[in-house]
Amino acid sequence: MGATARKLQPKSIAGRQYQPYLEASWGIKNHWYPAAFSSELPERGTKGVMIAGHEIVLRRSRGKVYALQDRCIHRWVRMSDKPLRVSDDHMTCWYHGFCYGLEDGVLKTIIGAPEDPIINQVKIRTYPVQEINGLIFLFVGDEDYKPIPPLAADLPIRITDVPNPPGHPLDKEVYVRGIHRTANSNWRLAVENGFDPGHILIHYDNILMAATERKLYLGAEPITPAAVKMIDEPDGPKGIMNMYYDQSAYRMVQENPIVKMKVRGRVDYPVRTSMYLPGVLLVENWPLQGWAQYEWYVPTDDQHHEYWEVVVHPCHNADEREEADYLYEGAFEKIALRDFNDRDIFAREAMQKVYGSGKGWDKEVLCSMDTIIVGWRKLVSQFNRGIQEPPDFLE
Repeated sequence: MGATARKLQPKSIAGRQYQPYLEASWGIKNHWYPAAFSSELPERGTKGVMIAGHEIVLRRSRGKVYALQDRCIHRWVRMSDKPLRVSDDHMTCWYHGFCYGLEDGVLKTIIGAPEDPIINQVKIRTYPVQEINGLIFLFVGDEDYKPIPPLAADLPIRITDVPNPPGHPLDKEVYVRGIHRTANSNWRLAVENGFDPGHILIHYDNILMAATERKLYLGAEPITPAAVKMIDEPDGPKGIMNMYYDQSAYRMVQENPIVKMKVRGRVDYPVRTSMYLPGVLLVENWPLQGWAQYEWYVPTDDQHHEYWEVVVHPCHNADEREEADYLYEGAFEKIALRDFNDRDIFAREAMQKVYGSGKGWDKEVLCSMDTIIVGWRKLVSQFNRGIQEPPDFLE
């Protein structure tokens, strides 16, 4: 059985199908990524992040967020290591006082050498920033990439084909709240875990399932090509969707008599997942019906990713927001974002032990449930705006 399956996915064929994806260990570039929650960056606050090998320092000044290269070109220390705030107009290096303009990154002055001839002649790079609904996004990639696409092009589509559609991060009246944390695996393993139809098994005995008496199927087997929908909007999102709502496209496995396992729970409402470039998951009707969970798997380096878990729900007034806070603080963060998704982190890190060496991509034996994963790999290979190279500081 194993030998037969191996013949279906030899290395040469896999490489031709999605070679750019296999090369994207540092991520794909020239895309929008979340960098911080607004609450993490108060007025005059400074925060260092790393996205796809780019070391970036965030600074809020007069209410606006700026993003600059987090290395002073003088002696190459990270400015975020010891924030020095001497002016609301500059990012100042703590070591020798090089002061860079927040808007353009140009060296405006040196605290101890205000007449130095290199002033106004050198600069550090800046990054485009968008802040909306408590999330700070950065456009990361080539400094001269033009035109910069709208943020909406790197987010999931708005869901309009269901009653009471879930909220979208760009909506005006929406509740957005969540966490992010570092996980010890490559970003691609995180993405593939996020919408893998077969990984439901790892959540089989989770407390969230027991507490809500919610049905959790043993797996989902695609039975027609309609099980997978490709999303390619002109100048918009590129993604792939598990069409779980279409019962003729998937067989939702409720029992395996060989191992005597059955679906638990009695409450059944549909959950649909979809994944979009550059690596953002949408889970509809989760953690509860009418909500949505968005997850970003932001590459930091080739061995780690920043795992973003954000719940979104339409909110039109203070009472609805108070109810959303109650659910988030009393249940969602504890048992959904942390306890439930801790199992996903465990799975990704378990895969990293082999995939991190590069051998996993060659040795994996895929099955019918992996159809959408192969589709995702091809999608990224076709629509990425560039493969991120390893950063210069490692060379």
